[in-house]
Amino acid sequence: MKPELHPNYNEKTVVCSCGNTFETRSTYKSETLRIDVCSACHPFFTGKHKIVDTAGRVDKFMSRYRTYKKSDDLGDTKK
Repeated sequence: MKPELHPNYNEKTVVCSCGNTFETRSTYKSETLRIDVCSACHPFFTGKHKIVDTAGRVDKFMSRYRTYKKSDDLGDTKK
C-alpha cells in the first residue's frame, strides 16, 4: 500500500445555525464544520413540518388530484 494515500480522518465539531453542536469524524480540513440545518432544527425530525402555500398551488394540486382519483375509481379502460 502506498504511504499517505488516505486523508486524515479526525474528530471535528459541527456547529448548526440553530446553536446545536456535536462531535463527528471527518476528512474536512478545518476543526469546525458550520451547517445550516441539523437534526435538532430540521422539520422532518422535529415534527413541525408545515406546507408553505404560494398562490394556492397546493390547493390547485389537490383539486386536480381529487379529480384524477374520481376518474380512476370508474374502472380501468386499458384491458
